[in-house]
Amino acid sequence: MNADQMILLALLGAVLVLLAWGRWRYDVVAFAALLAAVLLGLVPAGESFAGFGHPATVTVALVLIISRAFQVAGTTDLLLKLIEPVARMPRLQTGALSGIGSALSAFMNNVGTLGLLMPVAMQAAQRAKISASTLLMPLSFACILGGLITLIGTPPNIIVAAYRQETLGESFGMFDFSPVGLAVAVVGVVFVTVAAHWLVPVRRTASDDEDLFEIDNYITELEVPEDSEAVDQTPAEIEKAAEEAEIRIVDLVRGDRRLPTVRRGERVRAGDILVVEADPDTLDRFVEQFDLELIDTRGGRKALAEGDDVGLLEAVVTPHSMLEGRTVESLGLPGRHGVHLIAVSRQGKPHHGRLRSFRFHAGDVVLLHGETERLADAAGRFGCLPLRERSIRFGRRIPALLPAGLFAAAIGAAVAGLVSMPVALALAALAMVLTGVLPLREVYAAIDWPVIVLLGALIPVGGALETTGTTDLLVDALSVYTAQWPLMALIALILVVTMTLSDLLNNAATAVIMAPLALAMAERTGGNPDAFLMAVAVGASCAFLTPVGHQNNALVMGPGGYRFGDYWRLGLPLEILIVCVAVPMIAWVWGG
Repeated sequence: MNADQMILLALLGAVLVLLAWGRWRYDVVAFAALLAAVLLGLVPAGESFAGFGHPATVTVALVLIISRAFQVAGTTDLLLKLIEPVARMPRLQTGALSGIGSALSAFMNNVGTLGLLMPVAMQAAQRAKISASTLLMPLSFACILGGLITLIGTPPNIIVAAYRQETLGESFGMFDFSPVGLAVAVVGVVFVTVAAHWLVPVRRTASDDEDLFEIDNYITELEVPEDSEAVDQTPAEIEKAAEEAEIRIVDLVRGDRRLPTVRRGERVRAGDILVVEADPDTLDRFVEQFDLELIDTRGGRKALAEGDDVGLLEAVVTPHSMLEGRTVESLGLPGRHGVHLIAVSRQGKPHHGRLRSFRFHAGDVVLLHGETERLADAAGRFGCLPLRERSIRFGRRIPALLPAGLFAAAIGAAVAGLVSMPVALALAALAMVLTGVLPLREVYAAIDWPVIVLLGALIPVGGALETTGTTDLLVDALSVYTAQWPLMALIALILVVTMTLSDLLNNAATAVIMAPLALAMAERTGGNPDAFLMAVAVGASCAFLTPVGHQNNALVMGPGGYRFGDYWRLGLPLEILIVCVAVPMIAWVWGG
């Protein structure tokens, strides 16, 4: 072992530890690793940022853009109608949602597919009067499984195909993943549909009621008498004076007019009605402090909070959202974004403490109030996925078949060999922008930039495994213990190791690290390289044991009320089943 190999192994070990620890976001860790590799001479300076122009990186970005185009095309209502016939049969409902999710994930990014179907699952659970937790975990797993079917279904497939192009001179085709991926997906979806009833814990959450948040516990109407201390003060001044009571004024009603409190300079007059957010413990102190009168109209408060031009939005905070890790106070919601945070829920339980210091985590569910257009813009800007429309339509009035037709034309051109897959997807994305399917501002919002930075940074570091001879070194060490193993056992080993890493790390990072090792082992043992690379593709995507292994698992954690230890109950038997199905299928299709 020479000095470069020792340094690279130490660097990769540090990367793995930091990624598993999760203290710093994975794109920061990956970029720091790239710079360290350059400074240490492991990656040539001229190739430092070649990963950002790598076909795998570009393809992942384009798939995310096209997935957003499908999301904004207004397909949620159509999907809800598809499962309406089985809406009151939970087992069939789970199967219908999971089947649709896996089918869409074959051609969309699986995170985008989950974002499209989560509102459908939440509404379907309410109609069937069951807990949303019984639907969301199977749906998440099914969307992950569907990504195995095609080249563009999930980033690991794209990474493995691009690596094959670099090393063997030809990429995997669009449907080369289908024989193995389809078998695994079908068996997996059937399993989660049947086993979810026994293995998914039922978590009763606030989302199982008619509304995710009990609005009457948060929204209160207060009339301002002539002798009130609030007269001639602005909403901002009143909130400041009542800071210890944690009061939020979300609307000001004067006669028949509603004056949104984003107009912070408006002076309160006698006879005005303040619509405030408050918890019961502090409401009395606020009323007494300003000599206000409580209006006991429990049936009307929710109607007052919504209207033709204002509304409520329930949305889930996605991993790497603008909100993640920030406090409510630091966002400046009314002033900067024109919306109010009414309530927050974590793991299915509404937060009753002080909102100002609340720090958002991925999976939290937020309830926002404001003008309809501002809510839609804020959801996209924050990187939140809407859970239900609540009188707000996020889909635009675009023919649903238009993005599908553009996408099908691009795939057809790539399969026919007219253009490469990245170019075909780029043409489809451009056509969607030019035809108005996808507004230009949403093109950049659609891209998961942390994943792009991760890929762009780790691809050169992964290349250093081969240029320094570290890959051969690791394979030599492994061969000491596996020299007499049959090829199917070696494929199973690659699959299990990859799957285990993916449960702890980002799946794209796992694919970047494991692909060179798998190819080197195939060459050393005389096995078919494609079989070993296919094992990496399957294993990198199958992360079902933890909420950190895949973005989908993190997204459903809050709305489903799941705990960290809930995932392995369904995930562990699913991963064992996948190994049992994938290994013989890989050996049969690719010759082991």
